[in-house]
Amino acid sequence: MTNSHVRFGLVGFGAWGRYHAEAITKTDGAELMAVAVQSKATCGTIRETYPQVDVYADYRELISRDDIDVVDVVLPSHLHYEVASVVLSADKHLLLEKPMCLSLEQCDDLIREAKDRNRILAIGHELRLSSLWGKVKKLVDGGFLGEPQYVLVELSRMPYRHGADSWRYDIDRVGNWILEEPIHFFDFARWYLSGAGEPQSVFATANSRQLNHPELQDNFSAIINFAGGAYAVVSQTLSAFEHHQTVKVSGTKGALWASWSGAMDRTLHPTFFLRAFDGDQVRDIPIEKITGEVFELEDQMAMLVRAIRDGEPLMTSGEDGRWSVAMCLAAQKSVDTNRLVALNEILEV
Repeated sequence: MTNSHVRFGLVGFGAWGRYHAEAITKTDGAELMAVAVQSKATCGTIRETYPQVDVYADYRELISRDDIDVVDVVLPSHLHYEVASVVLSADKHLLLEKPMCLSLEQCDDLIREAKDRNRILAIGHELRLSSLWGKVKKLVDGGFLGEPQYVLVELSRMPYRHGADSWRYDIDRVGNWILEEPIHFFDFARWYLSGAGEPQSVFATANSRQLNHPELQDNFSAIINFAGGAYAVVSQTLSAFEHHQTVKVSGTKGALWASWSGAMDRTLHPTFFLRAFDGDQVRDIPIEKITGEVFELEDQMAMLVRAIRDGEPLMTSGEDGRWSVAMCLAAQKSVDTNRLVALNEILEV
């Protein structure tokens, strides 16, 4: 496909799905053709906001259209596999929000289906597209740190939104809370330490503010071990305020410190910085483009247009999405058993 618009269908129009719709309509070379939602009230909102877009109550009707190239799925986690399978079976390209699925078997099915049909399968780890977090990756890969040995990804924030019908607080529908947001940070750990090989093991601990709901782990920390002694620490609390994320990476020759803060996760006016230490002096690294998940979502849509139209590689593939799920499942098993869990225990399904 060259020099033509990539035609999008969107399944889901909740709090985050609305941002997806806006990002698609802002993207050069992208056209939002149709949206599928179940709520009648939401159907009315879509028709008012996007009068040129068709609205469906049944997502299968949207997917069956011949004039849609890619379907963007933004639904509660337990619905990802069901809807994604239908998308790929209809020979559509797919953008699937994280977590990719709730099990590795489901991830494998989608990867296999996309490969067999020669369809693009992109996973919504949009933070990889950040001008801030991406600059850290470029410096690491460029050898600024020497050999990277340690990564810290830490987040303190307000509690999660409940989601439609409070699905995010229902463990049967969310899978586990490590899959909900720390999955981004496990993805970062593997991304930044890619030179050390794949992760080998995870030890994790967590607790909850609600004694009658220990599965809702407000405070969570994990150590991920890589070959050769490199390791990463992922830590998050939902018992705090606003949204403050930190990434620190150190190596044999230097260190990096990146920080992002906002009144909430989707703020349009964040503060952020990146500082670098080369073993001799500290300096600020300029970040010229504003960063935040709303802006990265727009970059993700542009990436997908280029991938479909021009054949450019994805920033996060189905295989990357599978690894992120595997690390989260290993972490949850570690929390449940209070022991270190080898990734092979999870991967050998």
